[in-house]
Amino acid sequence: MRAAAARAIAAVSAGQSLDAALPRQAEQVAPADRALLGEICYGTLRWHPRLAAILERLLARPLKARDADLHGLLAAALYQLEFTRIPSHAVVHATVEACSALAKPWAKGLANALLRRFQRERAQLDAALAGDIRYRTAHPRWLAQQLAADWPEQADAVLAAGNARAPMTLRINRRRTDRAAYLDRLATAGLAARPTTHSADGVVLAAPCAVGELPGFGAGLVSVQDEAAQLCAPLLDPGAGQRVLDACCAPGGKTGHLLEVAPDGVDLVAVDRSAERLQQVAENLDRLGCHARLLAADAGAPEGWWDGIPFDRILVDAPCSATGVIRRHPDIKLLRRPTDIPALAAAQQRLLAGLWAVLAPGGRLLYATCSVLRAENDAVVAAFLAAHGDARTLPLPSTLPGIATALGRQWLPGGGDNDGFYYALFAKS
Repeated sequence: MRAAAARAIAAVSAGQSLDAALPRQAEQVAPADRALLGEICYGTLRWHPRLAAILERLLARPLKARDADLHGLLAAALYQLEFTRIPSHAVVHATVEACSALAKPWAKGLANALLRRFQRERAQLDAALAGDIRYRTAHPRWLAQQLAADWPEQADAVLAAGNARAPMTLRINRRRTDRAAYLDRLATAGLAARPTTHSADGVVLAAPCAVGELPGFGAGLVSVQDEAAQLCAPLLDPGAGQRVLDACCAPGGKTGHLLEVAPDGVDLVAVDRSAERLQQVAENLDRLGCHARLLAADAGAPEGWWDGIPFDRILVDAPCSATGVIRRHPDIKLLRRPTDIPALAAAQQRLLAGLWAVLAPGGRLLYATCSVLRAENDAVVAAFLAAHGDARTLPLPSTLPGIATALGRQWLPGGGDNDGFYYALFAKS
C-alpha cells in the first residue's frame, strides 16, 4: 500500500492531478487499505513543501528524477511520523519493505537510516529549517510570498486554512425539500450538522461521510458544494423567462443551483470544453430533476456555438489557479507554478471578452473564481473594464461575506468553513 501511495505522489509531482492518480493506485490495493491510502496521499501532499524541505536537509544529495517514486515514499513516511498516530516502528518497517515493491531494494538502507535520523534529530531540524518559508507554511515559496504581498494582514490565516482539512458542506435542493426538513433527516440518520451562515441552502456536516450515506442523495435532495460557491446563483438572480448561460459549467454544481433557485421558465444553456465532463453535468442534473441544454464548446469563442439570441444572465466561473481551494485539493501545491498565473489571467480576460458579446443590453454577468490572487481577480476585472466602455461593475450586497476590493469581493479561507472565492458583478449598458 505504501508503494501505491508513493506512485500516486510521484504522478502528482509529474503533473497529474490526485483525482486522476489516486483511483489508479487504489485499484492495486486491498479495499480495506484504500482509506489509509487516501489519508497518506492527501496528507503527504497537504504538507509536501514542508516535507520536501526536510528531505533536502536529510539527503546527502538529491535523488535522481527517475526516483520520484522513492521521494514520494520518503515524504509519505515523514508525514506518517510527524502527523499520524501510526507507530513509528511500523512506519519505518513498511517504508523499507515498500522499496522492494518499487523495484528499488538498494534504497532500503537509505530509507531506514533517513527515517531513524529524522526521529533522532527532530528538534535540530526544526531549528535549522525555521527560516525556510516552505517549512514554516507548508506552501510553495512563491505562493506564500504572493499571499503575503496580496493579503498582508490575512496571509497567515489563509496559509493555515490551506493546511487544514476541509469540512463537508451540502446544498439543499429547494425544489425537493427545505433546509429544516433535511437537517431533521440528517439527525435521524445519526449525522450531526448545522446550517451555513451565509447560504440559505447550505448545511455543514460535523464529520465528512460518503455521499451514499446522505439521506436522499440519490433522489436529488442534496448536493455537495462549498458555501462560497453556493452564493453565485443568488448573486446572479435569474428571473422568470430569462435566458441564462453557465460558462465553464463542469462538473455542474452551480448549474444545478441556478436551476434550483430560478423560477420556472428559465432557459439555461451550460457550456464546457470537455464532452466527457459534460456527461457528469448531465448525470448531476438528472439526479436533481433539472434540465439544461449542454454544449461541448469553447465558451470564449461563441462564434462556434452561439445561436445569436442574447443572454440575460451569464455566470463565468472562470478556470483559475484554484488557490482558494487548496485544502480540498492539496495537489495544487505541487501542480501550480508562478508562471501559470499570467497565462490564466490572459485566458480569463479572453473568456470575459468573448462572453460579453453574447450578453443582452441591460443584462448581468457574474465573474467568479476560486482564486485568492489579485492578479486573477481585480486585475482581470480592471483590464476588462478598460477595454469595454459599455461595462460597469455593480455593487454587491453588503451582507455578502468577505473583503470588499476595488471592483469586487474576496472571501478568503481561514475565517470560517468556506473556501476562498472572488465575485465581481457586471452590468451591460
